Amino acid sequence: MGMQAASAAASLSFIYSLKRGAPNSAQIFVTPSNKLPLKTNATHFPCPKFTNNKVKTRATLGEKDDIAPPTPLLVQEKEQSNREVEESVKILKKAAKTRKVAAAEILSALSVIEKAKIDYSGFLETLGGSESPGRTWMLIFTAEKKLKSGRYFPVTAVQRFDAAAKRIENGVYLGPIGCLTFEGRFSWKKRMLAFIFERVHIKIGPLKPLEIGFGQKDNREPSTVSKDPFFVWFYIDEEIAVARGRAGGTAFWCRCRRVTTSYSL
Repeated sequence: MGMQAASAAASLSFIYSLKRGAPNSAQIFVTPSNKLPLKTNATHFPCPKFTNNKVKTRATLGEKDDIAPPTPLLVQEKEQSNREVEESVKILKKAAKTRKVAAAEILSALSVIEKAKIDYSGFLETLGGSESPGRTWMLIFTAEKKLKSGRYFPVTAVQRFDAAAKRIENGVYLGPIGCLTFEGRFSWKKRMLAFIFERVHIKIGPLKPLEIGFGQKDNREPSTVSKDPFFVWFYIDEEIAVARGRAGGTAFWCRCRRVTTSYSL
């Protein structure tokens, strides 16, 4: 009878708790029997330890990432420009050797070189050497103003620049027929070469060459400010040279051997 009374009391207590509302798991309990005590083993769950440190999603200050920093835009543009100039120079050198490169391709290469910012500090010595009689260059290709069109120069035209003596010679050579050469002096400022021709030499076949002076001798220095002709040089290396004339046309030359005549400087 005692056991039945205890069970009944437990049931009534449970029903009474339900009438008061559904409790949470911590509120539900059963009054144990005096005869059958309930043993419960408490289960302890470890409590996580929280600190004030924030979760690190990126490298903290002072640490280095393995990823290399991006190349600055200006450096990328300069590298791209250098590659374009190198390719354009290759095109011109090929044209000088073969004369088979299309005019449109040459004009495009000249445009790239004109727009590039190339160091001109060594241009004069490369163009005219360090001692007399200087260096000679053969005209390969001429282009009209603004590079609208161009063509290979049809005859042998050679220019000699003597950087030590500041002398210039410009000649057109027609083989056994003869030649026509202009001789004068030049001045150099930055990358601009202004010149004045002082006399002309004419050679026809086996006849003795003729020399003609240009009026009264003028000792003034050639200048780009006056009406003197000039070249603006965009590129010069040991093989080719690129320049624009006063009239706006652009041309390029290749290095060649000196043309010897009885009246050469």
